[in-house]
Amino acid sequence: MKRLWATAVALWFVGLLGGALPTHAANAPPRVTMIGDSVAASLEYTDTARAILAHGVDLRLEMAPCRRVGQASCSYQGARPLTVIDLVPTLGDALGQTVVVAVGYNDYEAAYPGDIEDALAVFRKAGVTRVLWLTLHEARPAYAAMNDAIHAAAARHQELTVVDWQLYSRSHPDWFQEDGIHLKKDGAEAMATLVHNTLVDLGIAPSAAPASKLSIVASQLPVGVVGKSYSGRLVARGGNSPYRWTRVRGRIPVGLRLLANGRLVGVPMRAGSFSTVVSVTDASHTTTTRTIRLRVRSR
Repeated sequence: MKRLWATAVALWFVGLLGGALPTHAANAPPRVTMIGDSVAASLEYTDTARAILAHGVDLRLEMAPCRRVGQASCSYQGARPLTVIDLVPTLGDALGQTVVVAVGYNDYEAAYPGDIEDALAVFRKAGVTRVLWLTLHEARPAYAAMNDAIHAAAARHQELTVVDWQLYSRSHPDWFQEDGIHLKKDGAEAMATLVHNTLVDLGIAPSAAPASKLSIVASQLPVGVVGKSYSGRLVARGGNSPYRWTRVRGRIPVGLRLLANGRLVGVPMRAGSFSTVVSVTDASHTTTTRTIRLRVRSR
């Protein structure tokens, strides 16, 4: 009788655990690991970018300056970080089934295609079922050929999804530092948004609802002076940053231009009062418009 009672208690306890664990696992957000070099590292120390990327997922960031995919990494502050291929086996169960790779700016053009293949083999062995790979911002000629290698690998491997950072960022020089590669705050937010949108499209992450409706703030632009350098900025609120600005219709003073980041810059050449309709589009492709007014006075 004691033996039967002990067996019953043991089975009850196992059943209790067996019923609890799947519920917890089902409610847990999916683990997403992003492996990057110094370019993607800006997502790690930009709080807003990290929050965008982490929405609805269990995010793990593995960033290191000088990291390469397969060839020995370059040295940074006297140390060489693990390559993507060498890093993966060290992560164990913490790796998860979805990995994002943003590595290549330190890599060799000739070795890159083969290193991508080797990395995918390592991911498969580690149980990764989905790999998102960011293209490189083509600030150097070699990066175009390396982007071709990423696209070619995606055509051969069903588990590989291209995240086209080059296409997304090519009209935004304002996102980059002077080297045209490393990111400013807006660039980090943009990269995080692009990656998260891809995770949403793949059904891995939930969409991020904007904090509030997208709108253009009715701010007073500075008065311009004919023949003098001018700088003013349009401001948007709500929606999902980053924003992209365009002129819809109306007049902007001759000599000024509206940049994609919302700045009005140049040297006005004629006095007068001007009005124009501008639009702003956020990362979720929501657009709103507003009429703005600007006055330019003579000297």
